[in-house]
Amino acid sequence: MSDSDELSSRVQQMRAKAKGLKDEAERATDPEERRRLTEKARRIESESEQVSGMASGDIYPLK
Repeated sequence: MSDSDELSSRVQQMRAKAKGLKDEAERATDPEERRRLTEKARRIESESEQVSGMASGDIYPLK
């Protein structure tokens, strides 16, 4: 597997994890838990965008 394939796989895994956290947040009854899960999903999505950018050759990662 090439480095690009590995990064693509990592991005897919991160996006799946973020989606799972969003789904879990929607089911959470505690507002603080919902907020925590939503924020964690947002951080993972942001990181996945950075990894995706690196995989595509973008030399300026998002902040």
